[in-house]
Formats: sequence, C-alpha cells, structure tokens
Amino acid sequence: MAGEGACRTDCVERPLSRSLRRLGGLVGAHPWPFLLLPVALSAALGAGFVQLPSRKSNDIEAQFTPRWGPAKADRRLVQDRFPTRDSERFSAQRLTTEGAFASFVAVAEEPSHTLLTPTAFAGLLALDAAVRGLNASGRTFGEVCARTDGSCASPNPLISAVGDDPARIETLLPGLTFPLWRGQVYLGASLGGVTVDAGPAEDKSRPVRAAKAMRLFYFLQEDDAAQREASVKWLKAFLEQIPDVLASLNLTSVKVAYFTSLSRQEEFDENTKEAIPLVSVTYTLMIFFSIMSCSRFDCVRTKVWIAAFGVLSSGLAVVSSFGLLLVCGVPFVITVANAPFLILGVGVDDMFIMVSCWQQTKVKDKVKDRMAATYAGAAVSVTITTLTDVLAFYIGIATSFPSIQSFCIYTGTAFIFCYIYNLTFFGAVLALNGRREESNRHWLTFMKVPTETQESRRSAYNMCCVGGSYNESTGAEFEHPMNGFFRKHFGPFLMQPWTKVFVVVLYLVYLGSSIYGCTRVKEGIDLRHLANDRSYVIKYYNWRDKYFEEYGERVMVIVPESIPYWNSAVRADLENCMELIENSTYVDKYLSDSWLRLYVTIANRISLNIDNRSSFTGNLSILSRVKPESQWDVNFTDLEISASRFFIQIVNATTSVDKKNFLEQLRDFAAGCKVPLIVYHPAFIYFDQYLVIAQNTIQNILIATGAMLVISLLLIPNPLCSLWVTFAIGSVIVGVTGFMAYWDVNLDTISMINLVVCIGFSVDFSAHISYAFVSSEKPSMNDKAVDALYHLGYPVVQGAVSTILGVLVLSMSTTYIFRTFFKIMFLVILFGALHGLVFIPVFLTFFGFCPLLPKHQFDLHNENSHTVESVNYVKGTSMKIL
Repeated sequence: MAGEGACRTDCVERPLSRSLRRLGGLVGAHPWPFLLLPVALSAALGAGFVQLPSRKSNDIEAQFTPRWGPAKADRRLVQDRFPTRDSERFSAQRLTTEGAFASFVAVAEEPSHTLLTPTAFAGLLALDAAVRGLNASGRTFGEVCARTDGSCASPNPLISAVGDDPARIETLLPGLTFPLWRGQVYLGASLGGVTVDAGPAEDKSRPVRAAKAMRLFYFLQEDDAAQREASVKWLKAFLEQIPDVLASLNLTSVKVAYFTSLSRQEEFDENTKEAIPLVSVTYTLMIFFSIMSCSRFDCVRTKVWIAAFGVLSSGLAVVSSFGLLLVCGVPFVITVANAPFLILGVGVDDMFIMVSCWQQTKVKDKVKDRMAATYAGAAVSVTITTLTDVLAFYIGIATSFPSIQSFCIYTGTAFIFCYIYNLTFFGAVLALNGRREESNRHWLTFMKVPTETQESRRSAYNMCCVGGSYNESTGAEFEHPMNGFFRKHFGPFLMQPWTKVFVVVLYLVYLGSSIYGCTRVKEGIDLRHLANDRSYVIKYYNWRDKYFEEYGERVMVIVPESIPYWNSAVRADLENCMELIENSTYVDKYLSDSWLRLYVTIANRISLNIDNRSSFTGNLSILSRVKPESQWDVNFTDLEISASRFFIQIVNATTSVDKKNFLEQLRDFAAGCKVPLIVYHPAFIYFDQYLVIAQNTIQNILIATGAMLVISLLLIPNPLCSLWVTFAIGSVIVGVTGFMAYWDVNLDTISMINLVVCIGFSVDFSAHISYAFVSSEKPSMNDKAVDALYHLGYPVVQGAVSTILGVLVLSMSTTYIFRTFFKIMFLVILFGALHGLVFIPVFLTFFGFCPLLPKHQFDLHNENSHTVESVNYVKGTSMKIL
C-alpha cells in the first residue's frame, strides 16, 4: 500500500473519525447522560453572570487604543514633568488629558450666516449665564470651575471681551483678526466657519468679516479625587438639565449642540442595552429558519425537535462559556455583545451537518449504529471548521487592542463549548429523536402512525397522519429537493463553456474592484461611532468637523531632560529642530509658542548676555513678567531646567490618513533631532491606533492563514488541495477589505475583529468543496464539479442563510458597532458562498491538478451489527459550509 512505513496524509483524519465514531455509538446507546450533563454544567457556569456588572469594561481609552501606545508613555512623562493645578493656573493647551469640561457649538441661524451680531451674542450670553447658574448637590459652576488668576477660565475669548453687553461685539468687530487676535489671543479653536478679508500673503492674521460658529468650553477642576468627583457630579447635572435649559432659553438667532467629557463614555455604555432585545429577536428568527429548513412532509422523518434543540445547544454554549470567563475575571466589553450572534450561526451550521450525515445513514439500522455513522461522517467536517474558527480567534488575542482581545477570548471559548455541546447535548437529542423515528411515532403527539406508502406519499394526508418512508434502493431517507436542484440544474448550468467565461470575467471584476477598494479604506475608529445614531453628541461632532476642521491640535514639543540652554550651540540645535518640525505641511509655524524664543528676544532687546549658566537661569524671572503663563512651560528646579516645552499648531489634518501622517512626521522629526524631544497631545492616545491597526490586522491575518493552512494539511488528506484553501482565504479577505470602503466601514478595532472571523469562515467555505472535487470518482473535471456541488450545494446555502440570519437584526441597530459587524459578516458570507458555489468549482475544472484521492473506507459497524457499511468521506455526508 502507498504510504507503508510512513505517516499517510490521512494520519490525523482517520483516527479522529474512528474516535468520534465510538463517541457517536456511546451517545446513541446512552443519550440521557449526554443530554442532562451539559444542561447541568450550563446552569452551574451560568451562575457566573452575576459577575457581569463588575466585569464590564467599556472604558473607551482602555479598550479601543493600543495597550502599549507610545502616547500613553509620553503622557506619564508629561504629567510627571508638568503637573497641572486646575484650581490656580489652568490652561487648556497645557492639559495632559482631555480634561473635565462641558462644551457647546453654537451655529448662526439663517439668514444672518454670522454669530458676530448683538442678537446672536445676547443669546450666547444668556446661555453662558444659564450654565453658570447650574448646580449639582448644591455646588455651582463657580465652585468647581477651573481657575486662572482667581477667576473661572473663560469659555471663549469673545464672550469675555463682550462682558455683559452684547452690543460690544460691534465695536470689537473692526479690530477682530483671525486666527490670532491682538497678536496673542488664539481663536482657531473658538471661532469657526470664518470669512476673512483678503490681504497680503505675509499677513497671517486677517480681519474677520463673518463667523458661522463658535465654541464655548466650561472646564472643571481635576486636581484631586474630591475635585474630580465634584466635577463629575456637576457634569451629570449639566447633562440632565441642559435640554430643559435650552428649551427655556428659546434661542432664535443661534442653534446649539452640546457635549461633555463624560458624553462619549456614557453614550457608549448605553449601547450595551441594545444587544439584549437583538439577541432575543435573532434566536427567534434562527429557530424559525432551522425548523423550516429541517422540516419534511413526513410527520415521522421531520426534524422539528432537532432544529429547536440545535439552536438551544448554541444558547447553552454561550451561557457556559460566558459564565466561565466572567468567573475567571475576563473583562466584558461591548464588542463581546456581538459574539452570541456569530456563535448561533456557527452552532446551527454544525447542526445541519450532523442532520445531513444522519439522513445518509440506513434507517433500518439501530440508533446506536446510525449515530456512530453520523459522528464518523461529520468528524472531520465539524472539527476542521471548529479548529479553524477557534484558532483564528485565539490568534487574535495577540493584538494590541484590549477590546479585540476580549472579543476573541469570549468567542473562541464559546466555539469550543459549541463543539462539545453539539457532540453531546445535540447528539443526545438526535439519538432520542432517532428512537422516535425508529418506533414510527408522530413528531408532535408521539403516537405511533401508519407507515407511509408510495400512494399516500402523493397525498397531503401523510403530513399529519402517516410517515416513516425512505428510499428503499439506498436504505436512507429520500433525497432533499435542493440536492436534486444542484445535481440536475445548477451544476450543469455552471459547467457550460459560456457560463465559465462569464464566471472568469466576474471574478476579474470582483478582484479588481476589491483591490481598488483596499487602497481607499480609511484607518482608525471615529469616536462618534461609539455613540448611538440618535445621540445628541452626533450633532456636536458634525458641527465641530464642519466648522472647526482647519485648525486642529495644539501639540506640545517637549525637551524631557536637562540640557545646557545657555549654550548657544545647543540653542541653535534646538531651534533647527523646531524649524524642521514647523516646516511640516501640517504645522502653521506662525502659530508656534516658544518660551525660549521669547527669552532670547527679550535678552537681545535689553542686551542681556545669557550664554552662561548663572545669567541664563538667574534672569528667567523676566519671562513671568512679560508672559506669565510661559513660566508653566519651564520645569526649573535646583538651579537647572529639568524639562521644558513649546507648542506648535496642527492645521489641515482632517482625515485619519492626515492624522497618521502628521503623527509619524512629528515623531520622526523629534527622534532625529540632536536634542532629546518628544511630541505630545492628549488626542495622540487615540491617534496611535492609526499607526498599528493595519500592521496588527496584516499580522493576525498572516499568522492565522498559516495556522489554517497547517490544519488543512493535517485534516484534508491531499496537500495540493490546501493551496485552494489558501487561495480562497486570500481572495475573500481582499474582497471583504475592499468592499468595506464602498460600504463606509473603516479599518478599525471593530472591523478588525470581523477580518479575523473572515479567516476562519474562508476555510469553511473552501476546504470541503476542494476536497469533494478531488474525492469524486467521476471521470471528467466537469462531472467532478457537479458531483461536489450535488453533495455540498445545499449545506452551503443552509449555512450561508443561517449565518446571515444570525446577524441580520444587527443591520437594524442604531449603533455603529453592531451595524459594522453585520456589514462585514454579510460580505464574508456573500463572498465565501460565491467562492464555494461559483468560483472554486469552475476554477477547479481549469486547474484540477489534484489527483484522485484513495477511497478510504471507514468501518461503521459495531460488534453487534451484522452489516458493515463502507462510507466515503464525501459520498456519505454533506460537508459543513458556513
């Protein structure tokens, strides 16, 4: 025999099938323990759900930013070098975090097109007064506000300048310039939709003619725990009261959108509540589809109970796995709420495989023997898909994003339980249902009914009164009509020469459009997507991006250690570094702020020599007199400057690509400087995802694809067929990624989860069709393809429809996270089914280089059976296609 003395290509497949055949016989002989033990285990592990409130971990920064992002380390350094004191010397541009604040974007009502009118400012001043009058637990805004020079920080420079007289805006307007006003007041973050008068190119601040929008910020103190708690209480009171406040003000000249530093997180937390009703609807849909899919016009052979309990088996897997992980302390993130929908689809598909294998067994055999044959036939099919899916998710744990890690842990573990429960709990249900069929009892009443005859089979009478017919020539149940459709109609149609030409053209169009789409995919999660579509924060984000997109972050350029600033050569190196950074296309050098430049200018003006240590450090007090806030940018201790910082202004960075590019540019410039430098802004915590999301995705895809290839080589006893598995994985992933761009889906932590799913599902759609083709004994390539479709076509359709139904209700969600999960899963299933049913069967006829596999026979008899059935791996089963 070929392969004597060496490990054959089926050295894993054959023993696995034999082991599960023995398990199937055991389940068939003793179903009740296998039914009750999983139920008891689920009940015990389900108690872990009491830990759910304490395990919820929906902190946006912690879950949706890279765990080891450089900006997080930079933030710790900045906080150490430049501690803030919100109660004494607050400065918004010097915040090391986002801060605690309430904010408004006010937009001019038509037809004025400008807020710079007394009428508009009257409304804004009324709004300002209302906010200052809000209180929480008896504490007013004045008690919790961030302070500078003993008074609350101004919400907007123009509000402060106008005071309590809105008519003053008319007197200020002739001298109002943008983006700098009066040479030092920066208005880029405060005034939006600005129209300026034309002027010389060198004049960077020009007279303002109109402004469509204005932003107001009310910052609160965060110096210690007590202040943070008071600020949170005030912000919560703000969110509760501000809708009524706005309604009572009845503003006619301005429209207002509001937001707080708590809003994004609170709105994100609300999304979890939407998952519960969606899950209930999904399980109802899936039960209905499963029953309809498994029903027959035979009151004995119909599989109603099997379908219902097959869905229940997936539910038990979710309860057991989630309960176990909650007890173990694994964080529960909102992304995990997507997992039950996916697990349900996969579990139901396993059910279809086992039912299909059961229907291929001889109905007159004992239940124990039929169960052994069912398990032997389904062994490799169910195991290969479970292994690929579990491995795909467990490999995803290596990502830098905690939200993806949690999802992968929960989903991968649930797939393991799903596999175990399908072989135990569902197998027991199948065996008990087999006993009912064996005694020819009605599926509902469990009363014995007359055996169906050929004559009664042509009548509707058998649907409720007779049953138990089977194909006497094969000994198995009658062929399902859908299998006949693929054998008689779809397969021959696909093998027509003109159809093949069309399929090739279709694939080239698919591949070309997918590759183009891959070049258009946006990277990174848009924080507005973490809120519900109906949330008040959406309007705020939309107006902010519309009117304030030109002027972006005010970035700190930090010298984190002591250097000899009095050395003119060192100052020159530092100045060269700053100029290099300022020459970036994303930086407006005219808006930079440097204490050192100011100091040197003052020194030159008064003829002060600062080229020695004592003189340089001894005269630093000049800065505090000329520009008091400059002293906050110099950490001066023990007669030396241990750290200092400067500020640059980012402009025209409106897309995720822009943000990625300028962040990489700034860090590269800082790393290449002779003087030690780092660049930091609180938003960089989120921008770090742009730098690693594509890298993490490609890394996970390559590792998982390699693992899938190894599994295919082990479980599909033909190495060349594994090449088709790899081809399908790559083709489907390219298609899904490309079409994400057309469906307005970013490459972010949410979609990255689904691309990991895509890998496992691509294997499910491709491995078995390739194996079925090369296993076929038909003489021609076309006949082999038709034969493969005959055995696999209906399971492909069943699996595709069931998985889509599993996520269908997510398309109706008002939450981006759930809708994105649906979109990508829909693309995965659509393209996977397209490859399995159309592309691969046709391509195999062109490149059918895989030789015919040896027809391994699996002995399905037991010691008490007088019949030995020789069942080919493919011929006797319908493979699992998700």
